[in-house]
Amino acid sequence: MIKLDIFSDPICPWCFIGKTLLDRALADAPQNPFTIEYHPFQLNPDMPKGGMDRRAYLEGKFGGKKEALEVYGRIAKAAEEAGLMLNLEAIERTPNTLDAHRLIHWAGLEERQIPVVSMLFDAYFMQGRDIEDHEVLADIADSAGCDAAVIQRLLESDADSEDIRARDAHARERGVTGVPTHIIANQHVVPGCQPPELWTKLIDEINGQIGTVR
Repeated sequence: MIKLDIFSDPICPWCFIGKTLLDRALADAPQNPFTIEYHPFQLNPDMPKGGMDRRAYLEGKFGGKKEALEVYGRIAKAAEEAGLMLNLEAIERTPNTLDAHRLIHWAGLEERQIPVVSMLFDAYFMQGRDIEDHEVLADIADSAGCDAAVIQRLLESDADSEDIRARDAHARERGVTGVPTHIIANQHVVPGCQPPELWTKLIDEINGQIGTVR
């Protein structure tokens, strides 16, 4: 198996779109060679606990209401082309995602990381849920087959918080400046959203190389 490391943030719309396109390619290639692991990268590492008003955040980030609408118009169009109807109007706050990344980490220890990542995207972009809220995170953990009571206790502590921050910082030191970023076999970087056709081509090439080695 070939390691596919994905740096992502559950409030990143391009990460959601990119995962959707990758999943489509993987579904069409059941013999794909990848072992997938998600890694933390916070779009807003300085976001205060409790987050901030979504509209204020977007207008501050993109330089005004008009600019924010233009950016998210492009995002909504790209999402629709990928088969996603984002419920952006339902999102009231932009959260701090440290705890969501902690949940993704713990889910990985139980081999439930991919469903948890999917549920976080769905909760935020489709349902407008607050994925900083511990009850929401515990509910997602439970739905993915994790022990919600254990997750709740961990969330109430600082367990692995510094580790997540350190891994985020290490990613930036390695040159990751935006997400999604995909790294194949710790060597080849595939940045941004990529169409299923590119992933299919890469899978075919890797499978061909593996077959030649064998």
